[in-house]
This record gives sequence, structure tokens and C-alpha cells, in this order.
Amino acid sequence: MTVYVIDDHPLMREAVVMLLRRVRPGVEVVELSQLSGIEREVAERGEPEFFCLDLKLPDTVGVSGVKYLKAQFPDVPLVVISASPAEDAEEWCRVAGADLYIEKSAGASEMTSVLRSIMVVDSQLGDLDDTTGELGFDARLSKRQKQLIVMLDQGLSNREIADQLGISEHTVKVHLWRLFRRLGVKSRTQTLHFARRHGLLTQ
Repeated sequence: MTVYVIDDHPLMREAVVMLLRRVRPGVEVVELSQLSGIEREVAERGEPEFFCLDLKLPDTVGVSGVKYLKAQFPDVPLVVISASPAEDAEEWCRVAGADLYIEKSAGASEMTSVLRSIMVVDSQLGDLDDTTGELGFDARLSKRQKQLIVMLDQGLSNREIADQLGISEHTVKVHLWRLFRRLGVKSRTQTLHFARRHGLLTQ
């Protein structure tokens, strides 16, 4: 796995790299201080499998960095790690194409948990259901993912889901991201439409 960490603050960049290597020893990490060198680095170091992107860079404005990376690498997971409060920037980043948003103030433990959830493959999670039931498609859902679908159908917010499951909101966002990717959808509404169409919820 090749992870690109793009942040113009050396200490923060080094901290993220350290966490990534703690989560997945031996991971190849490419460090950049701005977006302008991304094409050259990809040509030399290989295709990215995961991006960690600071929202505010010397050569970006607003969510322009998110839009650029998703236009160039639409299938590569992109996590924004920003000093801006989530209430100020998260929705804009998600609309621009970011998969997840982490506040730099979240701390090392929270960041490690989120990064691990993104980098680990589904089969390593240990909670996959062995039967496909009435899904009618190849991908299988974990017990937690089926639980999330029910909670989404109940109209629960991320905070309410976090409280019920005893986990953080960041972790809820990661679980939802994995669920969306598994189903090939991009939103809660699309998830529920898919679930009803495939018999995952009572009509």
C-alpha cells in the first residue's frame, strides 16, 4: 500500500506518517508539502492507494485540493485531516468528494483508530457474516454494517449511533464509509434505497 500524506506543516505530517506506520508497519508513505508535485511523485513512486490531505495548503483554496485529487483519482480513498472544526468544513469536503474528515484536535488515539479502519481490509475485521441471505450480490455485510442499516432506517444521527454503540462519532463515520463502499452508494438515502430494494429492511 502506498499512502500519500500532503500537509505543509512538517510536525503534523511526521505525526501522521508515524501513526500510519504504527497501524501498518512497512507501509510506503510519500510525503508532500503541497499538491503541485503530486503528478511527479505518482509517476516515480507508484499509484496511490490512500490520501491524507490537509485542507489548507500553499497552492489550494478552500476544497480545491479535494476536488483536484478526486478528479484525478476518483477511486482512491481520501481523508482530510484539518485544523478547521468539522462543523465549519466537513460538509463542504464531503460534497467535494472527501471520504472522511478528521480534526487535527482529535488526538493520536482517535486518528489511529480511524486510519486503521480505513487501511485494514474487510476480511481482517473478523465480523463478516458467513451467509449472504437475501442480498443477491457477491459482497457480504458484517453484523455491524447490518446494524448500521437498521439505525439509518430509524433516522438516528451519527451522534445517536455513537451513543448507542459506545463508540466515537469518527468511528461511526468510518463504519458508514465502509458500508457505502461495500454497497456502491454515496449517501444514507442511497443506502436505505439499496437496502429496501434488496430485502435488507422490512418493507
